[in-house]
Amino acid sequence: MSEAWVALEAGADPVRRCGELLRAHEAFTASGRVERPVRPVVAASWRRSARALVCPDGTAQVELDEDDIGRYRDEHPLARVMPVIRELTAPYAMDGRHLLAVCDARARLLWVEGHPETLRRAGRMNFVAGARWSESAAGTNAPGTAVAVDRPVQVFAAEHFRRPVQAWTCAAAPVHDPGTGRLIGAVDITGGDPLAHPHSLAFVQAVARAAESQLALLAPRPDVGGVRLHALGGDEALLLCEGRKVRLSRRHSEIVVLLAHRPDGLGGDELLSELYEDEAAHPVTLRAELSRLRALLGPELLRSRPYRFTVPVDADFATVTRRLASGAVAAAAGAYAGPLLPASRAPGVVRLRRRVEEQLRAAVIARGDPGLLGDWAHSPWGEDDLPVWRALAAVAGAGQRAPALARVRELDAELSAGWGGSEGSGAAVRVRRAATVSQRPRH
Repeated sequence: MSEAWVALEAGADPVRRCGELLRAHEAFTASGRVERPVRPVVAASWRRSARALVCPDGTAQVELDEDDIGRYRDEHPLARVMPVIRELTAPYAMDGRHLLAVCDARARLLWVEGHPETLRRAGRMNFVAGARWSESAAGTNAPGTAVAVDRPVQVFAAEHFRRPVQAWTCAAAPVHDPGTGRLIGAVDITGGDPLAHPHSLAFVQAVARAAESQLALLAPRPDVGGVRLHALGGDEALLLCEGRKVRLSRRHSEIVVLLAHRPDGLGGDELLSELYEDEAAHPVTLRAELSRLRALLGPELLRSRPYRFTVPVDADFATVTRRLASGAVAAAAGAYAGPLLPASRAPGVVRLRRRVEEQLRAAVIARGDPGLLGDWAHSPWGEDDLPVWRALAAVAGAGQRAPALARVRELDAELSAGWGGSEGSGAAVRVRRAATVSQRPRH
């Protein structure tokens, strides 16, 4: 494990380090200046927390009540592997008076379990099921930062951005869907100073890997009669077909998305116009790309005249639109991993990306649910979305309203200063959001 992710190097005095970090934290909150010995991963997280207007003296907000959290976590993929996670962590947590916490991909705590006295202490800072501990909502902390950077990480004492959390130390590791590589949550161990040890970080990472292995064992056998396409949230699509995982190039990703969207097929001229901005693009260029794609996928999967798939393609963006059509807005939002091929400039992909995003965005705003609005506003594609932030400010609880209103004022000022676009839906803001998403790591 790289020392960058471990809180204390071998031989370090935790008491002395805690004092140094407290002074560094005070300097940062007073002037924005980062001093030694703050690690780069923590400094970057502090800056993200400050940009999100997290109050250093605040506490996390509980977004889901007991009924809502029960239904939500029952449907979460990590529910199936909680027996394995508990088996591995229970002795460690109980003997050391630590807590096990498991969160979703937006750092919302789903399970918090462990020693009763430690649970009571953690409850005073809302480290409880249903609370959001993302960096943008709760500042630097192990589960929130692990989700933000998609890496295992420890956070020790005053490395936490919020002062009420600085008596704690935690270690967390992200968990991914083994089929798609998509981040689905994180496993966290929270307790006292003894957790600031490389062994605790290695342990929680091993638990996360065990959870991923169990998810792979529980996954249904692939359906050889169909194809699954994952194209949301990254620039290179993943195609699952006949038990194979095929990572596509950017151009092949665009072709596959367009053909999946049009199961009846596309003629050569039509596909050419959907794919290339330059009207002078030659058909030979397209035929060469399709020939390479057919060699990659197999001739039995891709046909011509018109170009089409020979089997049904279940695309993740189609899942979002199907759920929206049935009125299942929360389920649609849960399936939305980000904009469709965000860096693509292919005309057909751009239109489809905007259609999916705008339909979901409008449904989230219309629903007026603080949790859904908060998920969108705190996502990489929603951090500059002024109408969503306004909607969130209108319905947020007392603890969330002030940060939301502050973000509204900040976005208003940016637009007035010439960021471009209007109400967060203009071209400049849209490109800015898409660029942010396309730069995130994709597995």
